[in-house]
Amino acid sequence: MATVVVLGAGIAGHTAASHLRRKLGKEHKIVVVSPNSNYQWVPSNIWVGIGRMKSDDVIFPLAPLYKKKGIDFKQAKAVSFHPEGDIEETKPYVLIEYVLGDAKGQQEKATYDYLINATGPKLAFDQTEGLLPGTNKTFSVCTYGHASHASEALHKLIAEMKASPDKKIKIVIGTGHPKATCQGAAFEYILNVERELQKFKVRDQAEIVWLSNEYKLGDFGMDGMLLTYDGMYIRSHELVEMIFEDRGIKWILGAGATKVEDGLVHYETLDGKKGTETYDFGMLIPAFSGHGFKAYDKQGADVTDKLFKGFMIVDADYTLKPYEEWKVEDWPETYQNPSYKNIFAPGIAFAPPHSISKPRKSTTGMDIFPSPPRTGMPSGITAKLVADNIIDTIESGKESLTHKGSLGNMGAACIASAGFGNTKGSGVSITTFPIVPDYEKYPDSDGRHIDKTFGDIGLAGHWVKLALHYAFLYKAKMKPFWWLIPE
Repeated sequence: MATVVVLGAGIAGHTAASHLRRKLGKEHKIVVVSPNSNYQWVPSNIWVGIGRMKSDDVIFPLAPLYKKKGIDFKQAKAVSFHPEGDIEETKPYVLIEYVLGDAKGQQEKATYDYLINATGPKLAFDQTEGLLPGTNKTFSVCTYGHASHASEALHKLIAEMKASPDKKIKIVIGTGHPKATCQGAAFEYILNVERELQKFKVRDQAEIVWLSNEYKLGDFGMDGMLLTYDGMYIRSHELVEMIFEDRGIKWILGAGATKVEDGLVHYETLDGKKGTETYDFGMLIPAFSGHGFKAYDKQGADVTDKLFKGFMIVDADYTLKPYEEWKVEDWPETYQNPSYKNIFAPGIAFAPPHSISKPRKSTTGMDIFPSPPRTGMPSGITAKLVADNIIDTIESGKESLTHKGSLGNMGAACIASAGFGNTKGSGVSITTFPIVPDYEKYPDSDGRHIDKTFGDIGLAGHWVKLALHYAFLYKAKMKPFWWLIPE
């Protein structure tokens, strides 16, 4: 009998646990450890953040589902990693600590034969002074709770505008750290906020500003892209410029947010200039970081550097080298830790070998560029292949790593809602292949397959986005034939 412990119950962790339980016999134990009691479909937090959906529309409780499916669930957080066990415990384990109920604060050794670290990122609001959801007029859509508070604040402001037609306000949305990622979520939110202002007929009272660490619009942490749009070739920055100009959204680029005060964000630009932007409502994506886990060997010596460099070390090439020498081959394929081969880290939990967007420093030496995205579709795909490799290894009795998938040979489809509505909604659809550009294979199209990298915008995008919301919640709830829905 094998025990697989999965840390985290987000898109990656829940996907891995679901496939493991479906394919492995009941004699094998699947244990999910997560401090969160609910699963949340994160992409729909944007709609929660404008009040078009409620929190209950994007979440469901994990414990009843896991009990029904035969998955052990521990509402706890990982404290430290012990990949060799210790003097008393011969099996490897993760030290966990319960976060609720009578067991709150109690620690336990969760032993395993295989470990999947799907803890995702720490939302490092603390890396930007004053950036904390619900303070200084800034909000977040990173969790359903954050998004609910953002909606309340936004609609309170809208009510004030409707009550006072002469009232003028400014909204700033974008990135809240010089190396923040998840530009796509902020892009989606700014379009929905703009549409919400139109819906309540107060758009002419608001100035909307996009503040981002991107060198050009439409970078999205992927160095931008050349894509087909409406029968022609267009670069992603041209597409986003067109969208912003059509909606009257202004933008400030190459800006690293350094400090947030009440209704005031400080930033530095790539040319070294320091600026500020006032606002009445702000939503700035924080930095993502590792959780700061420690790891110890059997004798208690610190071996953290074998498992982590911020995020978890996997089968990537972490050699320091110039940007011009980075290749798709640097990116991991199996998400297996090279020191402890029964440990894997899919989704956001693995340490990327380098950024995808070109690193840039301001004239004062500040790094200002997006970190690489690994959310959504890549999280699900990498989690499934990790689960499949563990399943094959358990069933064959010998290591099997036949399932592989690098961001350098993996595509991604993203539909950014541009306004909720069955007849007037919209969505910006962008599909790219591969995620990490391969300049050797596709030298004439900015490193991507031009026939598989395209964009569109319209009502159809909204309907697809809404359909995906229901389809992926159906899949996450492990309803009949859920596995037929692709990652």
